[in-house]
Amino acid sequence: MSEQKPITKVPDGHSRFLTTRQMAPNEKGFVGYETVWEKFQKEAEYQTPKQP
Repeated sequence: MSEQKPITKVPDGHSRFLTTRQMAPNEKGFVGYETVWEKFQKEAEYQTPKQP
Protein backbone atom coordinates (compact mmCIF):
# COMPACT_ATOMS: atom_id res chain seq x y z
CA MET A 1 0.00 0.00 0.00
CA SER A 2 1.03 3.60 -0.39
CA GLU A 3 2.38 5.43 2.60
CA GLN A 4 0.82 8.64 3.91
CA LYS A 5 3.08 11.64 3.36
CA PRO A 6 3.17 14.36 6.01
CA ILE A 7 0.93 17.26 5.09
CA THR A 8 2.84 20.41 4.22
CA LYS A 9 1.39 23.81 5.02
CA VAL A 10 0.64 25.85 1.90
CA PRO A 11 0.83 29.64 2.25
CA ASP A 12 -2.33 31.72 1.82
CA GLY A 13 -3.10 32.72 -1.74
CA HIS A 14 -4.03 36.33 -2.36
CA SER A 15 -5.51 37.99 -5.41
CA ARG A 16 -7.48 41.17 -5.99
CA PHE A 17 -10.78 40.09 -4.41
CA LEU A 18 -10.01 36.57 -3.23
CA THR A 19 -8.07 34.90 -0.43
CA THR A 20 -7.54 31.13 -0.33
CA ARG A 21 -6.49 29.37 2.88
CA GLN A 22 -5.63 25.73 3.48
CA MET A 23 -8.00 23.96 5.89
CA ALA A 24 -7.05 21.34 8.44
CA PRO A 25 -7.19 17.71 7.24
CA ASN A 26 -10.33 15.73 8.10
CA GLU A 27 -10.48 12.17 9.46
CA LYS A 28 -9.84 10.68 5.99
CA GLY A 29 -6.80 12.91 5.45
CA PHE A 30 -8.43 15.16 2.84
CA VAL A 31 -7.10 18.71 2.94
CA GLY A 32 -9.47 21.30 1.52
CA TYR A 33 -9.21 24.99 0.85
CA GLU A 34 -11.34 27.83 2.19
CA THR A 35 -12.16 30.66 -0.20
CA VAL A 36 -12.90 34.11 1.20
CA TRP A 37 -14.31 36.73 -1.19
CA GLU A 38 -14.00 40.44 -0.56
CA LYS A 39 -16.75 42.78 -1.69
CA PHE A 40 -15.95 44.42 -5.00
CA GLN A 41 -19.20 46.31 -5.50
CA LYS A 42 -20.49 49.07 -3.30
CA GLU A 43 -24.11 48.76 -2.32
CA ALA A 44 -25.91 52.13 -2.29
CA GLU A 45 -29.01 52.74 -0.24
CA TYR A 46 -32.11 53.05 -2.40
CA GLN A 47 -33.70 56.50 -2.54
CA THR A 48 -37.15 56.97 -4.04
CA PRO A 49 -37.20 59.37 -6.98
CA LYS A 50 -38.82 62.80 -6.67
CA GLN A 51 -42.45 63.06 -7.73
CA PRO A 52 -42.96 65.21 -10.86
